[in-house]
Amino acid sequence: MENVTGQISVKEQLQNLINSGKIPHALLFSGPSGVGKDCMALVFAKQVNKKILPADKYEKIAKAISCFNEPYLKLIFPLPRGKNENEESSPLEKLSADEIQLINEEVRKKTENPYYKISIPKANNIKINSIREIKKFISLNYDDVAYRFIIITDADLMNDTSQNALLKSLEEPPEGVVFILTTSNVVRLRETILSRCWRINFPPLSNEEVAEVLVSRFNEDKNYAKSVSAFSNGSVTEALELIEHDFKQLLEKTILFLRYSLGKKYHSALKEINAINDIAGVHSLKLVIKLIIYWFNDFEKLRCSQKEDYYFTEYQETFKRFYNRYPKIQTMQLINNLENIAVLTDQNVNLNTIILNILFELSGIIKA
Repeated sequence: MENVTGQISVKEQLQNLINSGKIPHALLFSGPSGVGKDCMALVFAKQVNKKILPADKYEKIAKAISCFNEPYLKLIFPLPRGKNENEESSPLEKLSADEIQLINEEVRKKTENPYYKISIPKANNIKINSIREIKKFISLNYDDVAYRFIIITDADLMNDTSQNALLKSLEEPPEGVVFILTTSNVVRLRETILSRCWRINFPPLSNEEVAEVLVSRFNEDKNYAKSVSAFSNGSVTEALELIEHDFKQLLEKTILFLRYSLGKKYHSALKEINAINDIAGVHSLKLVIKLIIYWFNDFEKLRCSQKEDYYFTEYQETFKRFYNRYPKIQTMQLINNLENIAVLTDQNVNLNTIILNILFELSGIIKA
């Protein structure tokens, strides 16, 4: 399982299952987004067959699994709803040619890099149509493979109807078919599904492991990857999100926004944050709030004389000047309030209202 970065404990658990020869009919890989759950699912599918099949047969099966080729592996993921689509339609039947082309391109990227996260506009849930296709997959019988796999990525995006349909397949699992559900939001899955899965939790990656994936899988510069990984929360997905939004510029403008806000230069502060919003609107604003929270987390670490694991390691002089100027400020309530403001970015609240709320919270520091 060397193709998966980190996750030593997970690898040990899965290897023990393979060695025992007792493969559960359903597994649930839970944990933050971007920690290697999908990649591990593919590697596990290949390794299970490698232990059983002759070498010549295994090479063929491994290639098919890597390419998500049925009938060896079925990949299910969120899809957009097509025009006039109903429950009897096939998953792609009512989609436009452009949408199907985009889906094929996203799947191609996923086959080349299992850490790549499929992203399709308006794909907000896993459709009942996709779950119903499992029956057809199961009904096929192939003697040249020991185990066939059904991987449902972002399984938490199944609605109640889809989860009920899946439950019927899990209740009567066919021999030689293994389900792997991956999710970063396990609480959205029904208990009846959870109870039928062998659950394995994936912890966040270390900063070094995130950087390794960025370099080896996404061809990022080593030093740049190291800088971004410090703000990734152990998630490749979060790191890529920062890169997509021009991480260096985002970081510098966030520091300028803080400097102007705390210096009561509100016009300049608004100018900086509006420039950030021009990058990608509300999503960039959400990232800025996250970076401000990291800034004040570093403040508390410095106050407690913690000597490592700072986010803003490359801005220590700037940060220490800030600390010396505001040594007595209370940050815990501020962080909590900023987290609540971040929630507003997902609730269609006016951007100017959100920005004013941030300025109000920061101005409270000055009064303190």
